[in-house]
Amino acid sequence: MRVGITGHRGLGEAVEQRVRRLLDETVEGLGTELVGVSCIADGPDAWFAEAVLERGGRLEVVIPADGYRDGLPEGHRPLYDRLLRQAAEIHHTGMAESDSAAHMAGSEILVGLSDLLLAVWDGKPAWGYGGTADVVAYAERRRVPVRVLWPEGAER
Repeated sequence: MRVGITGHRGLGEAVEQRVRRLLDETVEGLGTELVGVSCIADGPDAWFAEAVLERGGRLEVVIPADGYRDGLPEGHRPLYDRLLRQAAEIHHTGMAESDSAAHMAGSEILVGLSDLLLAVWDGKPAWGYGGTADVVAYAERRRVPVRVLWPEGAER
């Protein structure tokens, strides 16, 4: 099974711990032949990728733009690099600038590669184009099943 991930970045520590548990439990229940598809941004993208690899699954990475890594927080870049080195396959949008359009294009590729999309999503509209709500809506239009993972009572 090929499973993609989308989710909110910048979650607080308490919400992060709860989301990590939800991701671990979900990945555990998806079986041993799991292929995780992620853009490996800081937050749920990377946490999901780690959980997949820890359980012996394969990781495929989508890189939204040539400048994508440089737009990620500096403290996340070593983990990004490590996960990228562990990827079984890497997909590129072909875009240069790491902007909202590139991020959405990357998410569209991710959804296209996935049998199921996990969404770490509070159910609210996106704060900007290409946000989690937009990715969920795109997956629904493409008839890719979406499983929302959000801790009860959690706030962004």
